[in-house]
Amino acid sequence: MTILLNSQLCSLRFQPSFSVLKARFSSHSRLNELLLKMPRDNTQTQILKKQRVKIKEKSSKYSPGIVNLQILGSGAKGAPRALYLFTDQSRYLFNCGEGSQRLAHEHKIKLSKLEHIFITYGSWKNIGGLPGVALTLQDVGVPQLVLHGPENIDSMFPATRRFVVLKNLSIKTASCTTKDVYEDNVITVKYIPLAATQNRRPVSATDSIVSDETNIEDEIDYYEHEKKSEMKRRSSSAEPGPKKLSEEDVVMCYAVKLQPKPGALCLEKCVEAGVPPGPLLGKLKAGEDVVLNDGTIVRSADVTLAHDPGPLFLVVEVPYEKFLPCLERSFSHFQSPEKEENHPFLIVHFTPPEIMCHPIYKKWMEGFRLTTQHLLVNEANTCLGSTAVHRVQYKLNLIEPSFFPLLKDSGFTQEYDKLKENIPNGNPETFDLSSEFCILKGNTTGKIWLRPRRPWDVIESLQIDPEGFKTEAKGVEGFSDEVSKFQMELAKFPPSVEEYPNIIFLGTGSCIPNKTRNTSAILLSMSDDCRIMLDCGEGTAGQVVRYFGPKEASKVFASLRAVYVSHLHADHHIGLIGILQNRPQDAPPLFLFAPSQIMTWLKLYEEYFENILQYFILVPNTDMFYTHYKLRMDYRESLKSELNMETIQTTYVRHCPNAFGVSLTSRDGWKLTYSGDTMPCDNLVELGMGSDVLIHEATMEDDLVHEARAKMHCTTSEAIEVGKKMNAKHIILTHFSQRYAKLPRIVGNDLGNNVGVAFDNMKVRFCDLPKLKLLYPSLKLIFHEEIEELEEKAFRRKLKEERAKAKRERMIQV
Repeated sequence: MTILLNSQLCSLRFQPSFSVLKARFSSHSRLNELLLKMPRDNTQTQILKKQRVKIKEKSSKYSPGIVNLQILGSGAKGAPRALYLFTDQSRYLFNCGEGSQRLAHEHKIKLSKLEHIFITYGSWKNIGGLPGVALTLQDVGVPQLVLHGPENIDSMFPATRRFVVLKNLSIKTASCTTKDVYEDNVITVKYIPLAATQNRRPVSATDSIVSDETNIEDEIDYYEHEKKSEMKRRSSSAEPGPKKLSEEDVVMCYAVKLQPKPGALCLEKCVEAGVPPGPLLGKLKAGEDVVLNDGTIVRSADVTLAHDPGPLFLVVEVPYEKFLPCLERSFSHFQSPEKEENHPFLIVHFTPPEIMCHPIYKKWMEGFRLTTQHLLVNEANTCLGSTAVHRVQYKLNLIEPSFFPLLKDSGFTQEYDKLKENIPNGNPETFDLSSEFCILKGNTTGKIWLRPRRPWDVIESLQIDPEGFKTEAKGVEGFSDEVSKFQMELAKFPPSVEEYPNIIFLGTGSCIPNKTRNTSAILLSMSDDCRIMLDCGEGTAGQVVRYFGPKEASKVFASLRAVYVSHLHADHHIGLIGILQNRPQDAPPLFLFAPSQIMTWLKLYEEYFENILQYFILVPNTDMFYTHYKLRMDYRESLKSELNMETIQTTYVRHCPNAFGVSLTSRDGWKLTYSGDTMPCDNLVELGMGSDVLIHEATMEDDLVHEARAKMHCTTSEAIEVGKKMNAKHIILTHFSQRYAKLPRIVGNDLGNNVGVAFDNMKVRFCDLPKLKLLYPSLKLIFHEEIEELEEKAFRRKLKEERAKAKRERMIQV
């Protein structure tokens, strides 16, 4: 049976022996990814490190033969900025925006050889994906990550250390002055800083209206419940804090040159020169001249092909106009170099389109040769990078479009050829005809070959095949009949045109994202201009763009009145900054309902990177505690006038410290309760009593109740039982372990009459809640292969438990 990655991700975490699993899956090409999230003991980590050192020592003796640039994140609205330099030896990443981890997983871009990340500027678009990628690197055994970029770029990790715990990955920072050069056997990198006066507003106590308790330092270990005795974490006193800010604002650009590669030995020329087979060929290949038995001198240069001096490319970002005056003087020696090989054949532009159309920037571009190619990794692109989400959505759409509407991202086209276009003038879809450049659109998986040189790779460019996706679903035996039956049942319900209120599930997975389930995010819409986000894992902003389309997404961000964060695990709040930055600059601050300790992270981000505090007003979750409600009177009025909520109340739940459940009671009379992450919790039952909708986590299947308890989560039956106790009219299960990439395993295959299963990009209007129970039979058919695999795993697990039990009984008898 085929081993599916997504159904294994979380189960591996609980297996007792890394070495056993390695042997079991040794033939699997995706071993490193299968071992995501699995704790390793120090012995195994040391073995992996020694193996890496040996491999690096062996490969460092020669220059790589295969080198290409791969676009991981296109920089489009809702997509990360990320450019991957692949070689057959080492890997490098230029910028790492929010969502890079998920795209790398979907497109099988392995990160196990990534040890260097080059950041151009300390903005969320460039660094938002660092925490997730760092955790992945740690999980696949990378011992050290070196960050290159502006000063303080490494402050990201001390700032996130409470919820991004790096036990076995060391973070180092390279010195990046104009005098410094990074060099290895693959590339030579020269640093080109662009400096401007620091004009970011300093942190102010008035930036966010919060209660006094938010001034405390957060020293809580949010993963204490997951610790094992042999996995001691570093104490906070041993962790370095962020450094002091410089008075200058600095962008770091890069000149990257491949190491030269000697020409390959031409055997035909060797034969013509009379060189016999044997060690003389090896000497000629190594560049040595040799003497034959008859005294003839054969020069290496005469029997080898042309020497490859190594192409040069530039990586440039000019985020604001204030950096434009630095451009010409900083790059002048690349526009008129003394050596031909120092002409850049490619310039990678992370610069936003509105700056690229500036006359100074255009003039600077004109200073390079007309043959220089310009790769855009910015908002001029439209490709969001994922095809897997469309594959699932097209299939689900066949069941019922109102629950599973087709996604509206517009980044898939059939034309990925090299384009001869002009720089976009403000609007990415319009072009200024005054000057032409050789433009390459940076669409995910597109490649530029550096060695051997090839044209812009069009074969692997992303495309979706709607008809093919539909055919796959329709080809499942019995699917069409089941859908017809479902539609007949739907016809029994009275027609409804009530669009609001509705719930859109943007992320329904746990812990880490996979290609079909992102981390937690739920959009609750009361009207077209009033919405609340319940949790916001990494990539939530991108999910909004993917669901609504770029233009409509801007309206949705503007209509967002509040964000609720249930607890401070990264998969529930790391996407907050992306949401804040996608809202209109003139939008009023939204309410942030969250544990007050979130301010430790947000203040550090504000201090060392970008202004964000003015975009929200923090209301600590403790101020809305249902047994001692202390919300300010003006905020209570705002709930009614701006959110149309009579009350929003919280309670502690059984998960990590400062984990909350919430209930929202509308002025229109409906009540919704959201559990966040928790074990079965009596407080939540009391808080949500009589809810119209309970959205409850169901991380594990019933057979894994012990693992659920160890991680302080619920099984499916436990979640349903909570709903029964609180007399909830409807229950929607979410937050599934990533082993259930498509559909969770339900013991007995019966959810009950008022229970539904959430999917990413699923919309549930309140008027459609009674119909949810009808979906499950069709879902079981469309994902029958995954369900069969889950059942087989459960069967094997049961056999293993019975054998272990029998063995224990025999030992007792002896």
